[in-house]
Amino acid sequence: MGTELLAPLDLAFWHLESDAHPMHLGALAVFAPAPGPGAAPDHVLELLRTRAAAIPRLRMCVRDVLLPVGGAAWTVDKDFDVHRHVRRVAVDDGDFMAGATRLAGELMEQPLERGLPPWQLYLIGGADGGPFAVLVKLHHALADGMRAVAIGAGIFDEIAAATQPAPRGRPAVPPRSWLPDPREMAGMALGRIGEVGRALGVGASVVRAGRLDLRSTAFTAPSSGTRRLATADLDATALQRIRRAEGGTANDILLAVVAGALRRWMAGRGEALPGTGPRALVPVSRRRPGGAITGNRLSAYLLDLPVGAADPRERLRAVRAAMDRNKAAGPLKGAGAVAVLADQLHPLAHRFGAPLAANAARVLFDLLVTSVPLPRSALSLAGCPLSALYPMAPLARGQSLAVALSTYGGRVHVGLVADGKALPDLDRLAAAVGEEFAELEELVTGGLRPGARAPEPVT
Repeated sequence: MGTELLAPLDLAFWHLESDAHPMHLGALAVFAPAPGPGAAPDHVLELLRTRAAAIPRLRMCVRDVLLPVGGAAWTVDKDFDVHRHVRRVAVDDGDFMAGATRLAGELMEQPLERGLPPWQLYLIGGADGGPFAVLVKLHHALADGMRAVAIGAGIFDEIAAATQPAPRGRPAVPPRSWLPDPREMAGMALGRIGEVGRALGVGASVVRAGRLDLRSTAFTAPSSGTRRLATADLDATALQRIRRAEGGTANDILLAVVAGALRRWMAGRGEALPGTGPRALVPVSRRRPGGAITGNRLSAYLLDLPVGAADPRERLRAVRAAMDRNKAAGPLKGAGAVAVLADQLHPLAHRFGAPLAANAARVLFDLLVTSVPLPRSALSLAGCPLSALYPMAPLARGQSLAVALSTYGGRVHVGLVADGKALPDLDRLAAAVGEEFAELEELVTGGLRPGARAPEPVT
């Protein structure tokens, strides 16, 4: 792997970062003890280092380039040392999960060193032979959610065992002329015109969607640079029962659950419920099935979360209707597609316009809610089964909460990242997620479980 220019959106994420606003995403992977004597922490640590070092993308760092002016490129770090990136930290808390979550929040505060490949792995260990966790930190310039999964999967036993060197004797691909075919040039020109026109439309939508009323709320409090992490676990089977009964997508249901949890949490704080909102940014992947996993390929939808609605089913219907409208318009239209604008900007615009763009985020949305797809097959590390994986999204400047969800092993794992001073009661919000999901399930299914009989009608 040689030199590769950063894609426009990757470059934007690279320059959006500051010490108080690190632009890395992450995941907390929790592993149960292996059958038998278990895996020794030193063995797990060495395994992580060996497998991470074998992933080519993790050897790449960002360097400025002369052309294009203001641009940057991924280049191989000639002094790469995996020991700088994979470390072990101990948990002293008697409750392993509580201690690991607290420690993960503290580690997520720390920006990645920009002169090195922008990633870190932390082995968070408790007692020998007990459960342990791995915290993964990847700069957003290096990966979006889907790409992070593709890169990070290399640490698991099943993926590492299946990865084999390319077979020898493979027929060589005939070299392609650097001069494009005239028909290709015409197609590229037409495509470029279409992209510019689409960007102008998105820009106009951003202006229309911008809010002038920027009153400070729990979600938009000034950043302290601190981070807290909280988690919640939902039953994926129950999620499908709700979906079969109410229609829509699983993501619609989870967005409605987040809205209900925010309502509960705000009421518990004694806060007045807003007439509309808060507004969520819901990222959407623009990757094509089977396409190369290179560069961030993201757009997003804007969604006013219906926290003012008292009935959980009414909230779900409101979310479904709003998301249906978003999907009908498509991910390349509307103010939520602001990331599409990055593709049309010169590298110098990203370098010098990043502070302005960062401060503009709160004009469009209050919090981020994203879903991260995971492999469906069972995964393990050093023979220890993966029991949960909580994704973590970065916080935009001027915002205090990001919610990420992933489904694995029959559970929906929810990772909540917050500014530690703005939301010191994040654990209460995480608990509200579970309470809201349970209430919605009971309302939709009548409290019935598979195999249970409905009561006989009274005559």
